[in-house]
Amino acid sequence: MKIAVIGGAGYIGSHTVRELLDRGHQVAVFDNLSSGLIQNLFSEALFVQGDILNPEALNQFFETFQPEGVVHLAAFKAAGESMLTPEKYSTNNISGSINIINAAATHGVRYFVFSSSAAVYGSPNYSPVDEKHPTVPENYYGYTKLAIEEFLSWYDKLRGMKFAALRYFNAAGYDVKGRLTGLERNPANLIPVVMEVAQGKRKEVLIFGNDYDTPDGTGVRDYIHVNDLSIGHGMAFEKLQKDNTSFIVNLGVQQGASVLDIIKMTEKVSGKKVPYRIVERRPGDPASLIANPAKAKALMGWEAKYSSLETILSTTWNAYEANK
Repeated sequence: MKIAVIGGAGYIGSHTVRELLDRGHQVAVFDNLSSGLIQNLFSEALFVQGDILNPEALNQFFETFQPEGVVHLAAFKAAGESMLTPEKYSTNNISGSINIINAAATHGVRYFVFSSSAAVYGSPNYSPVDEKHPTVPENYYGYTKLAIEEFLSWYDKLRGMKFAALRYFNAAGYDVKGRLTGLERNPANLIPVVMEVAQGKRKEVLIFGNDYDTPDGTGVRDYIHVNDLSIGHGMAFEKLQKDNTSFIVNLGVQQGASVLDIIKMTEKVSGKKVPYRIVERRPGDPASLIANPAKAKALMGWEAKYSSLETILSTTWNAYEANK
């Protein structure tokens, strides 16, 4: 299949491109390189530099490449930032996504795989969280993901474009074969920050609250290896092709790691000390968020293979050391 990966030079995007190429698809990347990296591109994939806020550039790209499938990974993703600068997230994550969806519909794209998020659920009423859980986002980032899921549902009804919304839990790790080592620019997520502290690039890790109702008081998240996520994208296209029916699934591992767990495991795999300091909680941060991925296994046959905490953090440490 010809698949366009929007945001394919980014962290998850580049791993997804590699997986799709390995599965024999013809891939084109559309990315503005605001956070994506040239070093994350592969020679087998066409690359077009462009911005999702430019409908003309998007339409030209779709007209030229004529994809049958699209992966949309071109969103801002810092939950805390979204609460401080919602305008930025409205413009990129909502307006930009609508531009992509419109271009896809105009040019006859049949299958659309959307990078959604567990942030659509908000604080869980029960755990692990399945897809039937109420969607009540607690941060604006999560709301933008839910809004695009709803847009896609309408375009399924009105334009016949079938979609898979993959609700990621916490993407982490680097390619287990070491083929990708491009680091995210200005990272805000926990694991990259911990890595930078371990390397001495930052003084300390700030832990936002240690009084949550969790085993050690720090926030607990379900971390999924980026290779497992990428495999999920490949399987999503296969399922869409086979059944021609839209679906929404969680991609997670049904196991949680706390902030302190991350710090301790990083110290183990790196041999470095990771200083930290407790500060106040951030708004919009649930205490714990754990996935129930049973539907992904039932629908697609998907299950995580690489998502042990040690594998996640050792592959990340290897990527950071490769960039020293």
